[in-house]
Amino acid sequence: MESSPHRVSDVMTRAVVAVSRKARFKDIVERMEEWKVSALPVLEGDGRVIGVVSEADLLPKEALRDSNPDRFTPMRHLTDLDKAGAMSAEELMSTPAVTVHGDATLAEAARIMALRHVKRLPVVNAEGVLEGVVSRGDLLKVFLRPDNDLADEIRRDDVLFPAPVEPVHIVVSDGVATLTGRVGDAARIPLAARLVQGVEGVVGVDCRLTAAG
Repeated sequence: MESSPHRVSDVMTRAVVAVSRKARFKDIVERMEEWKVSALPVLEGDGRVIGVVSEADLLPKEALRDSNPDRFTPMRHLTDLDKAGAMSAEELMSTPAVTVHGDATLAEAARIMALRHVKRLPVVNAEGVLEGVVSRGDLLKVFLRPDNDLADEIRRDDVLFPAPVEPVHIVVSDGVATLTGRVGDAARIPLAARLVQGVEGVVGVDCRLTAAG
């Protein structure tokens, strides 16, 4: 399925807003509001990503304003209290930054977001220099692919339907691929359905393939 836009670099946003490690708290909030983003990469030097400041890093300043820690206060709460007193990006940021490379697949980026509970990932090159940002919304762009493009891609992959007894018909409507026809090996039918489901942009598969004999 190499023709699908599998890679993060195909869908990422290249115009990225970021801050330096010395950026002040209010400047960070203002920039988030201006650009309507929930997190900002923190850069140093030639654009290398050293951390990320998110809304979650900023909220303790307000949420814990009246907190008074004692020896029974959980460590997590103490960490939040430290952030409540932070004034700059380097004090606020989560580090090391959770990042992804541009040649990562969309599935890999989605897994990182799910496992690390983040909505946006800085995209970096091999040296850790910022190249863009990919968001959950960016990953969903593949579902905007036209039905005709999806059908053409499925037809181009001969591995999907080996030795068909009759032509396999492929129709895609609203992202759902319907497969009809007869193939020589019944064992390959479930595999064909799974491979079609793996095409970027396919919402579902209605597999009506049958085996000859």
